[in-house]
Amino acid sequence: MEVDIASFRLDRFAVSNTAFAAFVDATGHVTTAEKVPDRDLHPNMPDAFFAAGSLVFVMTPAPVALDDPGRWWHFVPGANWRHPEGPGSDLGGRWDHPVVHVSLDDARAYAAFIGARLPGEAEWEHAARAGATTRFPWGGELEPGERPVANVWRGDFPWRHERCAGPPFTMPVDAFAPNAFGLCNMIGNVWEWTDTPFARNHRAAPDHAELYVTKGGSHLCAASYCQRYRPEARMAQARSATFSHLGFRCAGDVAPSA
Repeated sequence: MEVDIASFRLDRFAVSNTAFAAFVDATGHVTTAEKVPDRDLHPNMPDAFFAAGSLVFVMTPAPVALDDPGRWWHFVPGANWRHPEGPGSDLGGRWDHPVVHVSLDDARAYAAFIGARLPGEAEWEHAARAGATTRFPWGGELEPGERPVANVWRGDFPWRHERCAGPPFTMPVDAFAPNAFGLCNMIGNVWEWTDTPFARNHRAAPDHAELYVTKGGSHLCAASYCQRYRPEARMAQARSATFSHLGFRCAGDVAPSA
C-alpha cells in the first residue's frame, strides 16, 4: 500500500538509558511499570499482575513448543527501566543501551519533554527502508556472508543463543552500521513504539482504542520463530504494555520551505 507522508525528522538512535534517566531526573516521571495497575481499568487481569512490574524474557533451559509465549515471558514484580530483569538487576554496562519497559505514555512523555513526538507507522517504515526495495534494508539476506548486521536472535529460540547465555540481550544504540539514511538499529535490538493505532487492514478503523503499532523487531526475533526483523513487519501492543524488548525513538516535523 502506498501512502503520502510529509517531510519529517527521525532520531538516529533509539532513546538510551542515559537520555531517559536525564528526563526522569528533570521531571520526576514515574513509568507505567513502576505503578500498580488500576483494577477498574483491568477488570479481567489475573491477580498476580496487580503489582508494579513488567514482562521479562527468560530463556528456557531446553527446547519448547513455540505456540505459547508464556513459556518465556514472565511478569516480574519490580522489573522496570532501572531494573531490566527485576530486583537485583541494574543498568551497569547498559547506559548506552536502549531504554526498555516503557509504555506508549512513557514514550510520549519523553518526546514531549524534548519538544519532539513519536513517529507514525508509515514514517517509521519509510525511514527503516531507507530507499531500499529488498527484503532487508541492506539486501536480500539477513546476514550477508554470515556477518551479523543487526541484533537479532542467533541460535535456537528460546533456549540457545550463540551470542550470550543470558541477559543483557540488548546492545548499544549505535551498534552496527547505520542504514542509508544514517539511522542505527532500525531492525532488531528493540521493538519501537509508533503513534499509529493498530488496524489489521491499514485503511480500516483501529481494531481497539488501546492498541498501537510497534515496529522493527527485536533481539528476540529469530529465523526459527517470528522473523519480524523486516521493515514491513508490525506488532500490536496495548498502550500500557511494557516489555524487556520494547523501546522507542523520537521524530519531529520539518517546516515547509518558504
